[in-house]
Amino acid sequence: PLQRIIIDEPTVSMFFHVNNSPFAGIEGKFLTSRNISERLHRETLSNVSLKVNTTNETDVFEVCGRGELQMAILIETMRREGFEFSVSRPEVLFQEIDDVIHEPVEEVVVDVLTDYSNKVIDNLQKRKGIMQGMSQEGENNRIEFRVPSRGLIGFRGEMLTETRGTGIMHQQFDGYEPYAGEIPGRTRGALIALEKGDVTGYALEGVQDRGTFFVEPGDSVYMGMVVGTNNRSDDMVVNVAKKKALTNHRASITADSIKISQAKKMSLEECIEFIANDELLEVTPESLRIRKKFLDHNERKREEKKKAGV
Repeated sequence: PLQRIIIDEPTVSMFFHVNNSPFAGIEGKFLTSRNISERLHRETLSNVSLKVNTTNETDVFEVCGRGELQMAILIETMRREGFEFSVSRPEVLFQEIDDVIHEPVEEVVVDVLTDYSNKVIDNLQKRKGIMQGMSQEGENNRIEFRVPSRGLIGFRGEMLTETRGTGIMHQQFDGYEPYAGEIPGRTRGALIALEKGDVTGYALEGVQDRGTFFVEPGDSVYMGMVVGTNNRSDDMVVNVAKKKALTNHRASITADSIKISQAKKMSLEECIEFIANDELLEVTPESLRIRKKFLDHNERKREEKKKAGV
């Protein structure tokens, strides 16, 4: 008899929500909880490393898998099939062993050009990684690390940026170890749309010094949608749909010319890596929008006070 094939246990979970944004139902064909539930359970029949759990909320499903890349492939497949939904930030699945919290640890091997190896090593060490060895093969260095799964969320994109797309990474589940401590997350806050409307060049020009924007003139936004990253660490509400007041005075040519920085467009993987714990990624066949879980600014303030115990 053949030996039993052992499938690695899921290490990461994401929550799939029925889309409840103001733009829900505009672009997708399948958007009810029944549509999403049937599709996710159908995926588990062929994808044996994936698990789907129900939650206390009928329109939210917990999907557990082997990493953000596997999740991104599932999300991209579903959106191409016409599904519309929202997903939360990936969360690591902890285990309690002998009354101590343990977290999954991955064995990571990175093949990278020698010139970029120091950047990769520094990045992995910041993410609580422990170097196991390094060998040289021609112009490349093969670096071996053991890294908590939490530390690998967002690493693939950073690694490709640091190595100018030349780095190759392989990861494999390597067991559970005691919690390694806090890992630095996103250091910059979000720029949040004040109201529903279409982005104007006039509005963007007035606030573009606040940070980097994901939207450009003509894009539709809604209240609570994340439209960019703040230069500072806190969130900021901005009005990107503000229109220029019409007057009888003729403006000069120089006053009419608007200079706007190019919008930053992120891939699905980059969006999943970017979202914070209080944000969701709205996924439709045509669009990817980052939004706050609570769209109303006052509701977000009340929720923050509740968490702080005020």
